Amino acid sequence: MRHHHDFALGPGFARMMTAGGAGLAGSAHLFALPGLLGVGADILASQLLLGFGFDPVISHIAGFLLSTAIYYFLGSRLPSVATAVSSEPYRLRHMRFFAVCLLALFLRGGVLSLATEVWNWPPAAAMLIAITASAAVMFLGSVFYAFPSAMPASRRMRWAMAVLGIVLYAFALRFAFLGSVELIPEEAYYWNYAQHLDIGYLDHPPMVAWLIWLTTGPLGDTELGVRLGAFLCWAVTAFFSFRLTQNLYGTIAAFTAVLLVAVLPFTFGIGMLMTPDAPLTAAWSAALYFLERALLAGRRSAWWYAGICVGLGLLSKYTIALLGPATILFSLLDSRSRAWFRKSPPYFAILIAAALFAPVVVWNSRHNWASFLFQGPHRLHAPLEFSLFSMLGEILLFLTPVGLGVVVMALFRSARIWYRGRDIPMDRRSLFTAAFTLAPLSVFLVFSLFHAVKLNWTGPVFLAVLPLLAADLTARLLTARKQPGRLSRTWEPTVVILLAVYGAGLHFMALGFPGIPYSSNLRHLPVAWKEFGEEAELIGEEIESRSGIQLLRVGLDKQFLSSELAFYDRIDRDGAMTTAGRGLFGDDSLMYDYWYSASRQGGRTILIIALDAGLLSSAAIEDRFARMDPVHGRFVYKKGKRAGRFYYRVGYGYRPGSGSSGGPG
Repeated sequence: MRHHHDFALGPGFARMMTAGGAGLAGSAHLFALPGLLGVGADILASQLLLGFGFDPVISHIAGFLLSTAIYYFLGSRLPSVATAVSSEPYRLRHMRFFAVCLLALFLRGGVLSLATEVWNWPPAAAMLIAITASAAVMFLGSVFYAFPSAMPASRRMRWAMAVLGIVLYAFALRFAFLGSVELIPEEAYYWNYAQHLDIGYLDHPPMVAWLIWLTTGPLGDTELGVRLGAFLCWAVTAFFSFRLTQNLYGTIAAFTAVLLVAVLPFTFGIGMLMTPDAPLTAAWSAALYFLERALLAGRRSAWWYAGICVGLGLLSKYTIALLGPATILFSLLDSRSRAWFRKSPPYFAILIAAALFAPVVVWNSRHNWASFLFQGPHRLHAPLEFSLFSMLGEILLFLTPVGLGVVVMALFRSARIWYRGRDIPMDRRSLFTAAFTLAPLSVFLVFSLFHAVKLNWTGPVFLAVLPLLAADLTARLLTARKQPGRLSRTWEPTVVILLAVYGAGLHFMALGFPGIPYSSNLRHLPVAWKEFGEEAELIGEEIESRSGIQLLRVGLDKQFLSSELAFYDRIDRDGAMTTAGRGLFGDDSLMYDYWYSASRQGGRTILIIALDAGLLSSAAIEDRFARMDPVHGRFVYKKGKRAGRFYYRVGYGYRPGSGSSGGPG
């Protein structure tokens, strides 16, 4: 591992950006004419198809394919371009160009869905801005990636432009789909948190609810309104990851760290989905930065900020408390940090974190310590399950196999240097990485021997690894004398594949693809929850108009159906106030048991909805009502394609019964 000053760019990075702009201007004429012809054909074809009544998705894909064919076959055959790229392997050029096409198509779909679904533009106008977005990606991707020999440049300048391009693309892709992809059930559940704003909840602290409440205020109860907080949390995570890496390994590695935050699966996801993991990850990254300033730079004031970050993290998710043992471990192993045990700043940091966490303690004290019991003893007493291998698979997913390989090699190299020279202290940066990664991770590893570890639990742990991963990757790519090694070369396809997978998945969920059917199960992907809510609304209105009684709706699973019903079944009513959980029938439904006490629903008429028809005929359901209608089924369609099915039944004269769940109403 090289020292941080080997990677410092300073004004050099700005000079490389300037050089990149000059190179772009110098090579623009090579692709300008084919690009303009392709855009013209794209506009003509897509607008004609829209005018003839074709679906906007078909129109946008058909226009893109035509423009791409023109762009490639004219552009690659121009003498100036052919001469410039003659040194590039033929197969490599085709693979790179195909990758650029995919990325352009998916971002184009995102812009189209943003303009039509969020901004409510007519398809013809939305198509124009979508074509502009794809043309920009095609042009820049051709110059800097598909045909890079057409723009002579140093490896450093190409790296700098690649980092900038990838980060901006990932940012634009996520923002484009932020408001047009339907909420996953967890997000709808946390939106219900915000409708019942409080200082604590059964299964999580309140930060996610507070953020949703803040962002839906100006933006309304929309997908964009719910998710904007997650998008901002990603920006905070990227900023503090940059600063932490800059402190440890220099500016150039810090930019690589931002690239990793932009493309790695976990960090990409936390910027898209509004769950407690989004504010947790932001607080975790900020806490790591200030702990590094306190422990490695010796700054007393950093402890205060670290306490604030940990306190905000505790308001997001309890797992950030694992930074405490990691801090103690590092301080014990690092001789220069042991003096902090005898000084006051670390203890003041603990007091600050505890003060910020106090609302959650108050809520628990008022609710029989329910949340602490739920996240502690109740999880430990869950059925035994060996999940170590699945947890290791999750680590591979979060870091990718290439990233995990680089991290293991870098840590092993540092440990070997320390072992061979017993009198040489371990590199403090490597020790910081090891302590703040392995201490929290070991807790999950032990837990996985006896219980299930959920997919998202371990994600923030690897924020401490990102600086080391970024520094090692930067060194491999930029200091090789000739060509980067095999491990480094795998990063290029890894990044492209990740972005393509994200784009394809988001495009399918928002717009679909012609000829590709949706799953028959609503739970598999969030593609038809809005249509599900509309169907449920029609059923409810029909029953209410016939009976003259306002219905209470209940989703017959733990909390997902009820949450989606509450968010998407809200025509002319506040859905969160008319949707309860299965706790009315004696089963656990988390916070719905607190929001809707069964004892207060006596005599209600209830519309019960399930994905399994058999659940609606159980004795636990039928014994709660004076009478019930027969079970009915209803298909859900998305853009004319079947996307799922649900079943419903109406019960009259609800009787709570002694086995009903439910907290205080």
